[in-house]
Amino acid sequence: MENQSQPIFIFAKWQVKNGELQTVLDLLPSLIEKSTNEEGNIFYKIYQDNSDSNTLILNESYKDMASIEVHKNSNHYQEIAVKQIIPLLENREVILASELDLG
Repeated sequence: MENQSQPIFIFAKWQVKNGELQTVLDLLPSLIEKSTNEEGNIFYKIYQDNSDSNTLILNESYKDMASIEVHKNSNHYQEIAVKQIIPLLENREVILASELDLG
């Protein structure tokens, strides 16, 4: 049985529509700041694909699934991510994962 209290990691791949990258990049600092201030957030990092600048990879971690629900229902996620950023994306993949302890 999975331990429900272990951290959850989010890996998201955003394919930004041509011409919209700067708009997305301008919106991200506020989203990151507000997200990292959430009690359940462990970290929130964003990477850019070296071969395609329109591809952004998000790597976030939250202490549990309840913290992810709080994040998804937060005003800043709804206002910035859902209403402003997601419409500017060509494609979006999101993977929720738990770390394996193979040692």
